[in-house]
Amino acid sequence: MGNSWSSAVVAAASVAVAALIMAARPRDPTFNVISIKLTSLKLKFPILDAEANLTVQVTNPNVVPIHYSGTTMSIFYGGTLVGSAPIDAGSQAARSSQELQLTARLSGMKLAKNGKRFMSDVSKREMVMESTVDIEGAAKVLWWDHKFKVHVDSHVTVDPVFLDVIDQDNKSQLDVFVGS
Repeated sequence: MGNSWSSAVVAAASVAVAALIMAARPRDPTFNVISIKLTSLKLKFPILDAEANLTVQVTNPNVVPIHYSGTTMSIFYGGTLVGSAPIDAGSQAARSSQELQLTARLSGMKLAKNGKRFMSDVSKREMVMESTVDIEGAAKVLWWDHKFKVHVDSHVTVDPVFLDVIDQDNKSQLDVFVGS
């Protein structure tokens, strides 16, 4: 009887550990551009540079909080790097969403390389911008820090006249590093 009791305890513990592992398995965070607001225009004759405030909603679906280092988002138009937005180091609670305010700087000179396309996009009021970012950090599970890296590719369609977000497709790839 004692042997079957210990087998039942081991089986119950195994089921509990398996359930914990399934609940704690890393999930990709989600990123959505909520809004884009033009904050300044700088004339460098004959080109106009711009700054825009991007509001990005980030969701951490994981059961542990994360801490991440600062990085830079690269912004592309027509395959040309046209700007960047720094992302400050920070943290995010488990199973939470937060909005990040990013200041993007866009080069009018680099946008001018796609002048015909830009004018066409303005006339049809639909412009596709791409961005990429790599975010590195750590998730603390008990007393261990598990390092991770997230790569995000975003395709955001905006109205270039009113800067409304029309559509977006964001893909993220999460890599968790086991060990030190």
